[in-house]
Amino acid sequence: MSFLSDPAELKGKRVLVRSDLNVPLDGDKITDPGRINASAPTCKALADAGARVIVMAHLGRPKGESEPQFSLRPIVAPLAEAIGREVVFADDTVGESAQAAVAAMSDGDVVLLENLRFNPGETSKDGAERGAFADELARLADFYVSDGFGVVHRKQASVYDIAERLPHAAGGLVRSEVEVLQRLTSDPPRPYVVVLGGSKASDKLGVIDNLLERADALLIGGGMVFTFLAALGHKVGKSLLEDDQIETVRGYIDQAAKRGVDLVLPTDIVMASAFAADASHEVRPADDLEGSAAGAEALGLDIGPESAAGFARHIEAAHTVFWNGPMGVFEFDAFSAGTKAVAAACAELTKRADGSLCVIGGGDSAAAVRALGFADDDFGHISTGGGASLEYLEGKELPGLTVLEK
Repeated sequence: MSFLSDPAELKGKRVLVRSDLNVPLDGDKITDPGRINASAPTCKALADAGARVIVMAHLGRPKGESEPQFSLRPIVAPLAEAIGREVVFADDTVGESAQAAVAAMSDGDVVLLENLRFNPGETSKDGAERGAFADELARLADFYVSDGFGVVHRKQASVYDIAERLPHAAGGLVRSEVEVLQRLTSDPPRPYVVVLGGSKASDKLGVIDNLLERADALLIGGGMVFTFLAALGHKVGKSLLEDDQIETVRGYIDQAAKRGVDLVLPTDIVMASAFAADASHEVRPADDLEGSAAGAEALGLDIGPESAAGFARHIEAAHTVFWNGPMGVFEFDAFSAGTKAVAAACAELTKRADGSLCVIGGGDSAAAVRALGFADDDFGHISTGGGASLEYLEGKELPGLTVLEK
């Protein structure tokens, strides 16, 4: 894979940069600018070197047509601030506005195109339709830089097809992501502890399967834990449960035991009367979750304090940690303690001078640590690509990376 090594070589060239600016929004307010801040260095380096930088990205999941709530317009000001120069917004992707904005560029200028997914060719399963859109994008530029790690697991026009049409290289963000993930998959310093949370076990089964061959311990929290507890025969009330995955999960529990991998489940759970910030709640043993006042109507919204302390001890004893998925509903203060304990333990590990590494695997995990008051540099690396990171760790081929090797 070729990496962008000397931006000065692209002075005066029109450079299409595929960034990941898919940030969470509350109306027009950005609630977590992490991906913007992570994308800015490559764009800034190119603009500072005199390239004409055309940034393309997506936001949300529009269905191939313009949807105002998914416009990238709210991204313009924070991106300009992060880069340190004006950003011109084109209100389409390859139409008259984009063409005019690109034609008016001078060296060092930056243009942001409207949401790529407003064009059906971006995400089409039809290679010809994707290719036609990639042809239009390619006519805007002389060179392509892939810097949106969060989408490299997608075979999409701006990720895959465009790289077949223009000279290309991976940007600094993609390079740093790949280097960190290579450290996690090629004999990482041990003990190697993986912490998995989030809502669904099915989202993580592939990575569990692969990491059972690599990790020393798997710590399981979040909504996915209830499928594991059910696999052990425990009742879980109204907690999130994937009945169709119970047998698969039971097989992973058996595999972990045979391989000598320490698969750690919570010993206590915070059970609530409802999914609400002010719901009444109590801590229950993991094998007696329906013994709460709400009985069989109770639902688990966080790992308990005993489990949080145990998870922290495993992390503190590790040399390499990969964490993907919160331990509970961190958005509600009453159910954020488990996630906060894991984050604090990862931050403490990062402070050590022995080369220990903690990687936060993007997505909700990244949003959680920032929402809970932690800074990005409290951790060894915060990934911008939750799904891409997981698929890399599963050992899957990522189209947006393999195409860069051509």
